[in-house]
Amino acid sequence: MRTAISFWLAMAGFLHAAALTFEKELLEIHAPADASSVVADFNFKNNTDKPVTIAKVDKACSCIGVQVSDGKLVYAPGEGGKIRATFDMGNFSGVIDKTVVLYLNNDPNEKPSVTLTVQVHIPVLIAISEKEKTLKWTTGAKPEPQKIDLKVEYAKPIKIISTSCTSENYKVELKTLEAGKHYEILVTPVDTKEQGLAIIRINTDCEIKRYQVLQAFCVIRAELPPVP
Repeated sequence: MRTAISFWLAMAGFLHAAALTFEKELLEIHAPADASSVVADFNFKNNTDKPVTIAKVDKACSCIGVQVSDGKLVYAPGEGGKIRATFDMGNFSGVIDKTVVLYLNNDPNEKPSVTLTVQVHIPVLIAISEKEKTLKWTTGAKPEPQKIDLKVEYAKPIKIISTSCTSENYKVELKTLEAGKHYEILVTPVDTKEQGLAIIRINTDCEIKRYQVLQAFCVIRAELPPVP
């Protein structure tokens, strides 16, 4: 009896989630370097024998705008529509995943029927390793210099024209290893007495506006306790 009930509940959940059938729940987009935004259309159809109502569409980030088939929210059996997600790329680069969740009528807040994912591949024109995007020191440690290595991966040269820091506690030195192609930034804290966060601003002469300013971070933090 218990097995039969469990099976019925599982099937009920499956049927509810399948009220609207999407062609794809993950869309992968390769964005041009000069694009400021990209659009992903998630096409769906009501494959049930009853009308389906979209109660709410929510998003995980303010960088995404969402539209539902010109505002239409009720779909008759056999009727189709689309969820359009517009992603504003801002200063993002690399592979970015953003989600949109779809609530059908009577969905609880904690359990939407569908989660849609936009995966955007954004060209990296100036490469900085993930480790060097955030430089870290421990409070009280010797203020050793650390470096940020920048390599241009664009067809045209890109020059680093200036650097600055939001905190006077850091000395920032720009070195040109190959003009337009390879640079190094040395960052040295004056002292490490206090915890804090600072932003290093890197200005370039890139012809594409969204790549004209890059950022890296400096963090002084307390030593983490040992893992037991």
